[in-house]
Amino acid sequence: MSVPVLGAVSRVSSLVRRRVPTCVLTHAGPPTADDGHAVDRHVPIASLTKVVTGTALIRMAAAGVLALDDPLERWLPAVPATGITLLDLARHASGLPRLPPGPLPGRDPYAAFDLPALHALLPRLDTLAVRPPGSEEEYSNFGYAILGAALTAAAGTTYEELASAYVLRPLDITEMTAQPAPERCLQAPGLFGGSRRPWTMDGAILPAGGLWATPRAVADLVVRLLVERRLGDPAPSWIRTGSMVWHNGATRLASLFAGAQDDGSWVVVHRLNAEPEDTDRLGVTLLRQDHRPD
Repeated sequence: MSVPVLGAVSRVSSLVRRRVPTCVLTHAGPPTADDGHAVDRHVPIASLTKVVTGTALIRMAAAGVLALDDPLERWLPAVPATGITLLDLARHASGLPRLPPGPLPGRDPYAAFDLPALHALLPRLDTLAVRPPGSEEEYSNFGYAILGAALTAAAGTTYEELASAYVLRPLDITEMTAQPAPERCLQAPGLFGGSRRPWTMDGAILPAGGLWATPRAVADLVVRLLVERRLGDPAPSWIRTGSMVWHNGATRLASLFAGAQDDGSWVVVHRLNAEPEDTDRLGVTLLRQDHRPD
């Protein structure tokens, strides 16, 4: 891809291969961690963050803090009347483009996309939308950044605090955060024994893809949201394909697949330095392979 996005991973030279640490957790047995990965180290979970954001939206609506059909301008007054609702944003049906407008540097594309940069774009949303809201789905990191801003405005708190209050604490998940302790983080290995610097994603893009978690915390999230349904039906952030409910995510250095079948089987795959398509393929294969017969 010519533009760096959540989900894009740089290609590795065919002559020198970087290590690909891999961690796999499933319902079928104990977790496996290869080539230096670990179940108890924080890693980027990229767009799986959207599941937390979407679940927070549903929980806040159930608590009466907001309504799913609230127009965006109710919580972000700088937004002109666009017809975009909070639920449109959660469903990727807002009509907004995939990425924030403007150049995104390849080395650290979201570093400059902070909250002031996001708020500067809000008065222009009517001109930035590429189609009417609700007319068609188009995956939008930009839309989820705006949804996160609306939720924090409605809650009167930070994104991390509302994610904890409405999602993580009710699920008893503690190993998921935007600011993990450096000594608890697992970085992608570089060439010749070094490590590769992750993208900066704790600014406005955080609700779209900035959380870190241990793989065992991701597994807890999947089981408690999709299998045990502790917080009710899955939020609209999840993707349903037949009997499988899933989500993936990727940055330049990390890729993730997480999903469950209606029969309760589930899988989480996290890899560093891997092509996201390969991670998705592995996750789907394992989930179908371990699918419990009726």
